[in-house]
Amino acid sequence: MTMFKQTFILPGILCFVLAANAQTVKLYRYKDLVFPDVTVKRDLSYAPAGSVSKKKYNLFDLYLPKDDKAKLRPLIIWMHGGGFIFGTKEAKGIELWSKSFAQRGYVCAAINYSLSKTPLFHSYDLKKSCYYAVQDAKTAVKYFRQHHADYNIDPDKIILAGNSAGGIIALQAAYCNDADLAKMAGLPDPDPKHDEVLKVAGVINFWGGILDLNWLKNTRVPIVSVLGSNDKIVNPTHKNESFYGGEDIHTQANTLGIPNELKVFDGYAHELQKHFNPVFSVGKSTKKRWLEAGQFAAVFLYSSVFKY
Repeated sequence: MTMFKQTFILPGILCFVLAANAQTVKLYRYKDLVFPDVTVKRDLSYAPAGSVSKKKYNLFDLYLPKDDKAKLRPLIIWMHGGGFIFGTKEAKGIELWSKSFAQRGYVCAAINYSLSKTPLFHSYDLKKSCYYAVQDAKTAVKYFRQHHADYNIDPDKIILAGNSAGGIIALQAAYCNDADLAKMAGLPDPDPKHDEVLKVAGVINFWGGILDLNWLKNTRVPIVSVLGSNDKIVNPTHKNESFYGGEDIHTQANTLGIPNELKVFDGYAHELQKHFNPVFSVGKSTKKRWLEAGQFAAVFLYSSVFKY
C-alpha cells in the first residue's frame, strides 16, 4: 500500500514543483514576449508635413504592445522584401516580426516605400531603386523623430530592419550618405548638405547586403544579420554581384570593431526557405525559422545595443 501511494504521490509532487518553477520564470522586456496582445493601427502616413496626397508608398502600419504605459520605447522600422519591384507592409514576415517585437515591448512601424515601375534588368536600375527606397526610409526616420512624443518612442533608439530588399535598404540608409549612394546609382549629386550618414541605433539585416563594404567605416551602428547558407539571391559572401552579404558584413564589422552578430541557417536558401520560391506561400517550418531569426535579433538588441 505504501509503495502504491509513493508511485502516485512522488510524480504529483514533481509536477507541482515544475509548475511552480515555470510560474517564477522572469521575462525580460525587449527580449522576451511579455505582452500577450498587440494593437495595430493601419494605413497611417509618414509623408512630410504639408504633403497634399496620401501616397501608398508613404503608408505605414503601427504595432503597439496593448495596454503598455511605458514612455521612451525603442522603435523598429520594418521594411519588406520583393526585389524593389513588389511587396507591401502586409507581407507575412513583416507582420510576424512587427507583432512579435511589439509583444516584447517595442513599437514597430511596418512601412511601404517606393518601388520600381520597370523591371530591373541591369545593376544600375537596382541601385537607382535602392536609392529612392533609402530616401523613403530616411523620411520615415525623420517623421518618427518629429512625432516621437505622439507614439511614446525614444528618438535616439530607432532601429532600421528588413528582409531581403528591406535589409538592403536598412544597411544603405544606416551606413551610406546620399552623395555616395547617388554616385553609385548614376544619379545627379544630391544637395551637398546631405552628405552625412543617418544616425540610428541599430540594423536588423535579414538576408540583405551592402553595396560597398567600405561604407561600414562611416559609422559604428550595431548590426545583427541572419541568412541561409545556400542563399543564391543575396549570397552570404560576394561573388561578382552587386551586394556583399551577411558573412562579408560580419567579417568586416569584426575588423572594424562594430558590435555585430551573425546567425546562419545551414542548408537553407533565401527567406530561410529550403528552396526559395517567391510565388508560393511559406509553410509553418519557414515561419518557425523566421521566429528564431527574430529571437536571435531581439537578444542581440537587448544585450549588445541597449544593454538592458
